[in-house]
Amino acid sequence: MTFAFNRRQALLGAAAFTLPGLARAQSWPTKPVTLIVPFPAGGGTDAFARPLAAQFSKLTGKTLVIDNRGGAGGTVGASVAAKAAGDGYTLFMGGAHHMIAPSMYPKLDYDIEKDFVPLVQVASVPQVLVVNPRRVTQPTAQALIEHLRKNPGKLDYASAGAGSVHHLAGELFKIQTKTSITHIPYRGAGPALQDLIAGTVDMAFDGLGSSAGHIKGGRIKALMVAGKQRNPAIPDVPSATEVGLPDYNVQTWYGIWAPKGMPADAQQAAIEVIRKSCQEPDAKTVWQGQGADFPGVSGAQFASLIRDEISRWAQVVKASGAKLE
Repeated sequence: MTFAFNRRQALLGAAAFTLPGLARAQSWPTKPVTLIVPFPAGGGTDAFARPLAAQFSKLTGKTLVIDNRGGAGGTVGASVAAKAAGDGYTLFMGGAHHMIAPSMYPKLDYDIEKDFVPLVQVASVPQVLVVNPRRVTQPTAQALIEHLRKNPGKLDYASAGAGSVHHLAGELFKIQTKTSITHIPYRGAGPALQDLIAGTVDMAFDGLGSSAGHIKGGRIKALMVAGKQRNPAIPDVPSATEVGLPDYNVQTWYGIWAPKGMPADAQQAAIEVIRKSCQEPDAKTVWQGQGADFPGVSGAQFASLIRDEISRWAQVVKASGAKLE
């Protein structure tokens, strides 16, 4: 009798301990969730959004629906997301591009800090200088820089759009190398890479996440990876420091936001499931293959990062004189 009673009490105690956690975990989501991706399919944002969506669906049993809304350096999709209901069933996957937008787009109809709740930073990848090897025959970044100095304005570079990290990465490169290259904006990294591969443009500054597969496939050639160290995904490509640009450190990073108003318990549930999704073995393989880290910064820390990044890119925009074409 005593044993049976104690065992029953233990089971009831365990249930009392676990059920609240399960209830919280199952309170969100109870239906499919839409993830607005503010660039066309095939770009760097998409390269992380789709593996994340697959893992999210496995863990929750609910579909994470990707809604690509490209245009204006990612600000069109951000505007759509900002106006969505804050019920937790529309999320937004933005990133470093949206830290530049306040300095480039003076008439934005949303505020990334006031109209959104920052949930979690999911990926960070370095920018890489890539060229079409048929159009750019210089074998190294140093040789290309020398060629650019002798031929100002003769070569062009593609970006994911005016005001994107790709655009400002090119402008920062021009400042630090004292060169002149014509900027050609596209509606996302996917279309920009397609034209680079086709030979319509000479070069691009792109996030390694969207370029890695094309580099490994020989369709484009990487001459430099931003930062002080080489990246394990492309170990033969020298770092910016090796090339002679020790201050060229540009990261393309991605994070998940929710429109303002998402309930606090749903926010925490979302952070937990997104973190777990990014750390599942299949997702880790994708991240590693694209030379990406999973920062996992969330909540107040993520909000602080956002403030710092907005300030940093405002200085680059001012120094470069970058404008919308």
